Amino acid sequence: MYRMSMLAIFAPPSLTSRLDIARVTKMCLFHDVAEMLVGDITPFDPVSKSEKHRRETTTIAFLSHQVLANVPGIGPQEFEEIWNEFEDGDTEEAKFAQDLDKLELLLQALEYERDFKGEKDLSGFFSVSERISLPEVQTWAGTILSERKSMWATWGLTPKSDAAGLDAEEKRQLDKYYDTTKGDAEAK
Repeated sequence: MYRMSMLAIFAPPSLTSRLDIARVTKMCLFHDVAEMLVGDITPFDPVSKSEKHRRETTTIAFLSHQVLANVPGIGPQEFEEIWNEFEDGDTEEAKFAQDLDKLELLLQALEYERDFKGEKDLSGFFSVSERISLPEVQTWAGTILSERKSMWATWGLTPKSDAAGLDAEEKRQLDKYYDTTKGDAEAK
C-alpha cells in the first residue's frame, strides 16, 4: 500500500496532467485494507475470485458502516467509494492504481528472488507485467524486468518464464484471476 502510494506521487507528467493523483494515492492506500481481516489472497490460492470479492466487499462494508461510522465528515463514505472505484477499475485513476498494484507485485517478487539468489523462481508473478495497461507503467515494469534478467544472468541461471514459460495450470489461474470481463460471476 505504502509503496504504491509513493509510486503514485512520483507519476510522470503525462499522468499527473490528466489524473487526480490525490485520489489515486488514497486508492493505493485503501485498496488492500480488507486484507487485514480476510488475508492476502493470491491467484494461486484455492479461493475463487468471486469469493475473494465477496469477503473483501463484506469487510469494506463492515469497516465503513460500523468501525468508521462515527468518524465525522465524509471519511467512511469516501473510503468505501474509493475502494469500490478501485475494484471496478472503470476510471483512469483506478486503472493507474491497478497498474501500480501489479508493478508493486513485480517489485516484491524481484526482492524475494534477489534474497533467495536464484533458489526461488517467481515467474508466475512476473507474468502479471503483461496485464499492465498504461504505457507509463509498462515502461516502469520494463525496467524491473530488465533488472531481473540481469540479476538471474549474474547467477548463471534462467528463470522459468524465460525458459519454458508458465505451465498451463499457472496460466489458467492467472488468466482467471486477472479477467476483467464485466458481468462474469468469476470476474469479481
